[in-house]
Amino acid sequence: MIERRPDPQARDGELTVTVAAAPITPLDLLCASGESYFGTPATPYVPGVQGTGQLSDGTPVWFATAAGMRPGDGSMASVVTVPEADVVRLPPGAPSHLVAALGLSAVAALAALRHAGGLTAGQQVIVLGAGGVVGQAAIQLARLAGARRVIAVARSAPARERAAELGAHATVALLPGDDVTALAGRLRAAADGPADLVLDPVFGTPAAAALRVLRPGGRLVNLGSAAGPTAPIDSATLRGGSLHVVGYTNNALSTVERAALVAEVAGHAAAGRLTAGHEVVPFGTVGTAWQRQASGTAGGRIVLGF
Repeated sequence: MIERRPDPQARDGELTVTVAAAPITPLDLLCASGESYFGTPATPYVPGVQGTGQLSDGTPVWFATAAGMRPGDGSMASVVTVPEADVVRLPPGAPSHLVAALGLSAVAALAALRHAGGLTAGQQVIVLGAGGVVGQAAIQLARLAGARRVIAVARSAPARERAAELGAHATVALLPGDDVTALAGRLRAAADGPADLVLDPVFGTPAAAALRVLRPGGRLVNLGSAAGPTAPIDSATLRGGSLHVVGYTNNALSTVERAALVAEVAGHAAAGRLTAGHEVVPFGTVGTAWQRQASGTAGGRIVLGF
């Protein structure tokens, strides 16, 4: 529901941001539905865990909120007040709508590859869920980190085509009714020997299949469960390869760590090195846009423009 409210007044330690763009993210959908591990939010509240905008002096910024996770309103408003620690000043030329679309999804991809996954130059990476923003960002960020080969896995042909355009060396289709053995076979065929790292925003059958393609001591970093909350992982695969399965969440980042990663993502976006499929729609269409994002019928991340 859209309603008019008085502009919020900043308290000590807060900054006022005039919002330029607010993405509708999977976390927003989970929080609003009460299906996230934060539980059912106190209502009414304004959703939106992140956005971009300007400070009173015109400085472009990215900002985060805890809307849906803790009491308080989020980014889907024309003006917000945000703790100063949650505001990141953007580099010159950073495109506000693209930075909003990338946002915490690209931060997750970058931190999962670099910190949780320990990616180094010359390694081979499998990116599951390559059609989503996390997956799209991971393909490009892995290439920027010097990965020798990136294999992208996605359900739809358009998503696989986009993955190739973004730099994936090979793409693999996730087919209806896929089982672990069949998908693992297609991954092996696409790979140049065993993989070093799997970035996994989906879990389920794709994660179990990708584990079978890892080298001894290889790593799988899980960031989500879009393909299922459980995965048919067998003990022999884990033990036989001495594999590492690591869970990652942005909530483990400090505000300083998150700010540095956001600034790096925005710098890549400003330089044309990082992008993601997104659609900017007027804020007045938020109801329809929310339903499209929730149903999966949107062509990419929907960003509300102000």
